[in-house]
Amino acid sequence: MDRAYLCIDLKSFYASVECVARGLDPMTADLVVADPDRGGGTICLAVSPHLKALGVKNRCRVFEIPKNIPYIMATPRMQLYIDTAAAIYGVYLKRIAPDDIHVYSIDEAFFDVTPYLGTYRTTPRELGRTLTEDVFRETGIRATCGVGTNLYLAKIALDILAKHSPDFMDELTEETYRERLWDHRPLTDFWRIGRGTAATLARYGIDTMRGIAGADPELLFRLFGIDAELLYDHSWGRETCTMADIKAYRPKTRSLSTGQVLMRDYTFPEARLVVREMADALSHDLVRNGLVTGGVVLYVVYSAKLGLPPVRGTASFLTATNSVREIVRGVTEIYERVTDARLPVRRLNLTAIDVAAADAPRQLTIGELVLRNEAADRGRSGPDDPASLFRAERERERDRREQEAIVAIRKRYGNNALLKGMDLEEAATTRARNGQIGGHRK
Repeated sequence: MDRAYLCIDLKSFYASVECVARGLDPMTADLVVADPDRGGGTICLAVSPHLKALGVKNRCRVFEIPKNIPYIMATPRMQLYIDTAAAIYGVYLKRIAPDDIHVYSIDEAFFDVTPYLGTYRTTPRELGRTLTEDVFRETGIRATCGVGTNLYLAKIALDILAKHSPDFMDELTEETYRERLWDHRPLTDFWRIGRGTAATLARYGIDTMRGIAGADPELLFRLFGIDAELLYDHSWGRETCTMADIKAYRPKTRSLSTGQVLMRDYTFPEARLVVREMADALSHDLVRNGLVTGGVVLYVVYSAKLGLPPVRGTASFLTATNSVREIVRGVTEIYERVTDARLPVRRLNLTAIDVAAADAPRQLTIGELVLRNEAADRGRSGPDDPASLFRAERERERDRREQEAIVAIRKRYGNNALLKGMDLEEAATTRARNGQIGGHRK
């Protein structure tokens, strides 16, 4: 028996939440979600459906909205959107178990509804309609639903068909997918096909799913490597991944990332300050979650007006750590090594790699063994040896206790209750970011 999947998307979610909060109909109101304090160049996080119908594109910049269209500008309220998304998830749980739900993003979720069709004596499409009506009745947010015999088809039914359907629903099987969408253009409408992939295919005269399905598999593997297998399967409407596979998946490695787009071009010293703040915050995130990292990766993006590629650097630690001193020192070293001090900086991204539980058993690294052997050769392997790993471990433990105390204070009194001197400098961003979620106001 074919399985039945749903993919439900909340229409123009942020804009819809703001409309409902104002007593407006999200489908008829003209509203954008954007921060007016960031000027006309700021990106609109969401545009109401009616504005989209007037030709205003989602994720446009404020200055791109036609001057002859009156609209409401709503300042982003990220905590409100998170709370509303949580409430909608609660609506789903009244009918579907969490093991059969995969939250794909704040406004989109997949459902394996196969076990529920007999229980509710319904069809997949009818159950999808019931869920979307439940959401609208309890929150005032309208939703779109795609139905498919696998996860991919449910997503495509949502993205390409349901969003343009009068009742905001549509469904696909492998057969109807090939009948309705094999010749659909552009290819970038399909999930996981970006502009780069489409451009590569176009060079070989391929601009439809039918073209991919009929292409030489060796050509696809030469162009896209292992990703060619997924591309080829999707061209036929096939998908082997199931909800059970998603729930059972455990990544081999973990990472934590933080990034920010600066509000103006920063000089080399100003950006170094922000980098140190980011490293400090990343260290506290590791401590708060009981994690350590084996290394860090820093990306530095120069001002867009220069048209230069970003630069990247990596630092590995001899021992997995969450020590603020070690992480700040390592990140600062990367920044000073890879960044051109003459150029303005506009964006920064910092990632902790090889992240693991702090209490997980581990073997000594090659670096640690080398240090111990060097100390032993000098006959100074005791705990008072300045180069000894025992001393380093005591310093890490002291760091950890200090950071845990800071985390506890901030948890109780707020992130700005305890700041460092660098956070008070003019170019610092920590205080402002502590009042934000995802780079936007709470």
